[in-house]
Amino acid sequence: MTMNELHPETLGGIRVLDMTRVIAGPYAGQILADLGAEVIKVERQGEGDDIRRIGPPWIKGTEGQSHQESTYSQAANRNKRSITVDFAPAEGAGLIRQLVANCDVLLENYRTGTLAKYGLGYDDLKRINPRLIYCSITGFGQTGPYANRSGYDYLAQAMAGVMSVTGHRDGEPGDGPMRVGIPVADICAGLYAAIGVLGALNHRHASGEGQHIDVSLFDSQVATLLNTFSAWFNGGQELGRTGNDHPSASPYGVYQVDDGYILIATFNDREFIRLAKAVGREDWVEDPLFAKNGARVANRKELSKQLTEALRGRSKDQWIEHLNANTVSCGPINGMADLEHDPHVIEREMIVTQQHPLNGSVRSAASPMRFSATPVQYKLPPPAIGEHTDSVLGEWLGLSAAQIADLRQRNVI
Repeated sequence: MTMNELHPETLGGIRVLDMTRVIAGPYAGQILADLGAEVIKVERQGEGDDIRRIGPPWIKGTEGQSHQESTYSQAANRNKRSITVDFAPAEGAGLIRQLVANCDVLLENYRTGTLAKYGLGYDDLKRINPRLIYCSITGFGQTGPYANRSGYDYLAQAMAGVMSVTGHRDGEPGDGPMRVGIPVADICAGLYAAIGVLGALNHRHASGEGQHIDVSLFDSQVATLLNTFSAWFNGGQELGRTGNDHPSASPYGVYQVDDGYILIATFNDREFIRLAKAVGREDWVEDPLFAKNGARVANRKELSKQLTEALRGRSKDQWIEHLNANTVSCGPINGMADLEHDPHVIEREMIVTQQHPLNGSVRSAASPMRFSATPVQYKLPPPAIGEHTDSVLGEWLGLSAAQIADLRQRNVI
């Protein structure tokens, strides 16, 4: 019998203790939970994960209520159960160690060395569970001169060089370094953490041994610089800020039409030929200023001027339909309201709706992973603080109702 027959979910049977907060760690935990792992989120008593209070905006209907919660918190915590444990006292740390003895993976994003103070570092816990995969997510990693610094997404974007290539060119209105509008460093670190856990699970399957995984926002952001990194380290060139223009391709950006703007993306000469024909400018194909991509990049301003002229006379919808019909990559610049009604989003079921006992209907973006045999399942909405403490301690540790009540009375849970 195969593992999938035993567990119809990709990570069915894998237990994860998620001792993370804010975005990067919880996002990694949600990915594992979406794949079918049983993920238990460990939170602080009363307050819970910091991200619950990072607002506005707040979930509709919770404003001013005792359970007021940020919309941000719904983005990275579905398919998890929540428990509250104070691990500062010895008894609380002991509960965590008991839970670790029964799990496969521990995710944590405390400052380097913090959990070791409570006997919850990797070296401590691997003695309890040698098969444990212990994933630490920090701002700057477990080693190096910055290891003891705290780190957030914005800081990682700045220090890793992302802001040096994001924003308008020098001399243009609104110039200067700019952050990416989504927490891209957090997202990348969360993805690398989840990938790392999957790799370690495969290694454990072969060897029987767990290991420590060290993931940082800074490292993750540097690793995703791609062409920006390679341009400097292999070509000696700083790409710099180019606004909506691509530093290495043209036309590739935002263009004005009669009723607004569209995004046109041509990344090679073949696509450019199709674009030229579609807008009635076949002459560009033979023009030495535009015939090859390098020439188009060098003459970007003139090409942009001529393309904008060629786009006059049709609306956004008309150009999007026409260009796509001619195999030219083109699309609208959508806001969230547009995504909600986009037919492709609807057909692909990219919006997940779940019912929360306190917050009512909550929605999140679906997992982008589509499995033919073990599809992602959306079983649980993002949990309330400590919603599952009793059930988890009963199931995982076999504690009785009286024992759990005693722990609660002494503020351990």
